[in-house]
Amino acid sequence: MKILFLSYYFEPDLCAGSFRNTSLFNEILPLLTNKDEVDVVTTQPNRYNSYNVAANELETLKKNIIINRIKIPSHKKGLIGQIKSFKKFYFESLKIVSNKKYDIVYASSSRLFTAYLGARIANKKKAKLYLDIRDIFRETILDIYKNPFMKFGLNALLTPIENYTFKRANHINLISKGFISYFEKYRNTYTFFTNGIDAVFLNSKTDHKEEEEEKKIKTIFYGGNIGEGQGLDLIIPAVAQSLKGKYNFLVIGDGGAKEKLINVLVKKNIKNVKILPPVSRRQLIMEYKKADYLFLHLNKHKAFERVLPSKLFEYSTFPKPIIAGVAGYAKLFLEENMENTIIFEPCNARELLTKLNEYEYTQIHRKDFKNKFSREKINKEMAKTIISL
Repeated sequence: MKILFLSYYFEPDLCAGSFRNTSLFNEILPLLTNKDEVDVVTTQPNRYNSYNVAANELETLKKNIIINRIKIPSHKKGLIGQIKSFKKFYFESLKIVSNKKYDIVYASSSRLFTAYLGARIANKKKAKLYLDIRDIFRETILDIYKNPFMKFGLNALLTPIENYTFKRANHINLISKGFISYFEKYRNTYTFFTNGIDAVFLNSKTDHKEEEEEKKIKTIFYGGNIGEGQGLDLIIPAVAQSLKGKYNFLVIGDGGAKEKLINVLVKKNIKNVKILPPVSRRQLIMEYKKADYLFLHLNKHKAFERVLPSKLFEYSTFPKPIIAGVAGYAKLFLEENMENTIIFEPCNARELLTKLNEYEYTQIHRKDFKNKFSREKINKEMAKTIISL
């Protein structure tokens, strides 16, 4: 059996797609025989311009397990830059696989085009196609862009690509059950293996010793991407001013909307928000431990009511209260599965301030949640479904 494993992000890159797919790859390996082969095709670490880490262009784990990392041009996170980068990934990937045969093509995709690439390769190689869908790209991008001409053009481009890709798949995994109403029309077979909690967090000591004297100023922490999807510029400045003297915000990360957030903070002369560049996961864990609250926010777009942010799984391993500006399926998931949360409507600063003022601070270990959503457990089962094709 020969498997092609496509993922735009892969460790040592820092992002949810990288963590998810590296873990899944590691769970597939024990299911293989000496006669089986796996080619990973991915990119050199590129998620954040402000976080650089070296990785080999070609890495041979065994003679039958090879990781190919494609160097893509550096760019800002705008649409044009992303198109240029993916174009490089697309054509270099085709070169790498040109003279090879595969039985299964696995493709993990948040921006549709990695899935499309997988569909094209699977079609050419007459291979089975397993798609792992982490986002509904067409719906999301049409929701974000307000210019009617751009929306029309993007929709005209993306609709046939989406239809071809999902109709070609032999099986589709959706990381959120909120996606199913969108995908029902494709009449495929589906699984719902969510994101999960990595061992690095499950094995970390998260016990918190209560300080004898309560902190005068508490820290609200966010770590991750700072993009349009998070909409941090629409919520953090709006609440930070009112919380001055009681709460400080610490934001660690990077992304296309980082400058927007900084500009609003400067314009309003807000001093109780600190923004730092991305750090390693080990350093990130230290920041989680020091924080009083863990913060998450999704922008107020209809498309985001279907998603389930991977950040929630990371946060769950710490006993800290989680402040979550989410709606739709993510809100329902939190209400059904996670304790000690402060949930508010996205971009609704007034509701957040009210709920935070009413909240009585406590810390709770979420043992049941951690047992249920271990990344290792989830990916062991997911790996079996890939091999079963």
